[in-house]
Amino acid sequence: MSDQRIIPTNKESQECVKSVMKYLAEISGERIVTGQHTQTIPMEELQKIREVTGKEPALLGFELLSYSPNINEKDTDEACMTEVIENRDTLKCAWDWAEKKGLITFTWHWFSPLGGRSKAFYSEHTDFDASKAVTPGTPEYEALISDMDHMAGLLKPFCEKAVPILWRPFHEMDGTWFWWGAKGAEPAKKLWRIMYERFTTVHHLTNLIWVWNAGKAEFYPGDEVVDIVSVDIYPPAHEHKSCKEEYHTMEQIPAQPKIILLGEIGVLPDVEAIHREKIGWASYMTWSKEFCLSEEQNTFEVLKQVYDSPWVVTKETLPVLY
Repeated sequence: MSDQRIIPTNKESQECVKSVMKYLAEISGERIVTGQHTQTIPMEELQKIREVTGKEPALLGFELLSYSPNINEKDTDEACMTEVIENRDTLKCAWDWAEKKGLITFTWHWFSPLGGRSKAFYSEHTDFDASKAVTPGTPEYEALISDMDHMAGLLKPFCEKAVPILWRPFHEMDGTWFWWGAKGAEPAKKLWRIMYERFTTVHHLTNLIWVWNAGKAEFYPGDEVVDIVSVDIYPPAHEHKSCKEEYHTMEQIPAQPKIILLGEIGVLPDVEAIHREKIGWASYMTWSKEFCLSEEQNTFEVLKQVYDSPWVVTKETLPVLY
């Protein structure tokens, strides 16, 4: 019987997608892919990991917030514009990483397609209504589709070069802090399906691996439009664990078995416990800035221990998958 976890939902998926999914399925329960989110051109996090461990993560996360078409630069604040400016041109870093054949995941803190001020991906900074955005014919829907088409255009060159992307849209959709989750499960699931349909059938983005990111089953849009499930976990500082309870919760959400990732985590997981307990997280991604650059959340000693573990995959031990 074939492993259902390695079959992409998009029947037109490129071989690079199948190769990555097959690899992640094979290692889960035995080893875990190291990952790190970055959000600037210098990628200070990657530099710090090299400095401390002498190695590189196998997976890098890149932030796409500055590529949002509707950033209100006339009604904003310094913190917002600093983040936007720091995030500009992060796709250049992704291309460099692709040349090294590293694994790539994209996070998009999507400034609301209409209205909003400051960091308008947060629901507190926008009155953009997701329930209206999923209704064809509304201004919100037209703006939503326009933004999606803009992003598809940015992703297209990766498709043309057969670079697989772990695509994690509408992350943390089961929370109310982002506009895409603020109106509850039904609009959030519809948003996912609208994007999936548009990216696969209109833009033919056959290099995307669709990574759903939430922890509540009522937000799950369905097995037929999700390749991988993931959840974000932020334990207390320096509390390293296998996160087995969260893993078993995620196992129960899809009807068919799926690869399961730690989409974001604040502290490094206990990779020895993950191996010992056979918890099937295929990868983790530590968040950026202080979660990596200082010892507020993780000591550098633990960082080195993780990267030295035989139960992790670093860039140095990652096979060429595309």
